[in-house]
Amino acid sequence: MIILTPSIAAARYDHPDARRLTQALRAEQLGLYGFADDPDTTPVADFDPPKLFLIAHIDEEAVGCGGVRLLDEHTAEIKRMYVSREARGHGIGRYLLQHLERHAASRGATQIVLETGRRNTAALTLYRRAGYLPCASYVAGRDPRVNRAMTKPLGSSSP
Repeated sequence: MIILTPSIAAARYDHPDARRLTQALRAEQLGLYGFADDPDTTPVADFDPPKLFLIAHIDEEAVGCGGVRLLDEHTAEIKRMYVSREARGHGIGRYLLQHLERHAASRGATQIVLETGRRNTAALTLYRRAGYLPCASYVAGRDPRVNRAMTKPLGSSSP
């Protein structure tokens, strides 16, 4: 595997590249599960500072995204992580995840949570390799036959 180091930039959640990437994520979720949340219904303010939404670029092309927000003063949540099909397998997801984790830790989070679908084996593998462990759902009404919640402690030595 060739590891590519993308450029990472903070962006507003309503930036055209963010909208394109999050809609591509939704299309994949629709294909896997037959349903998906519409990312356009997420308020832009959900990722305003001190929260963060990042876009990864390779050769000036937006190829990945992800956001982090605080659920409480000690718990952060990863949201809308996505890497385009053509850019997968090059470490871009891991690179984005590390940036989001560092941001959460810099805001005082000591734990990070996320949710992905059980059929998204690539995401599950990425998160397991990054130290995430399964946990009980932190979102009311989630179907454990579809969703997988995961968590990881953050500390001063987090990536």
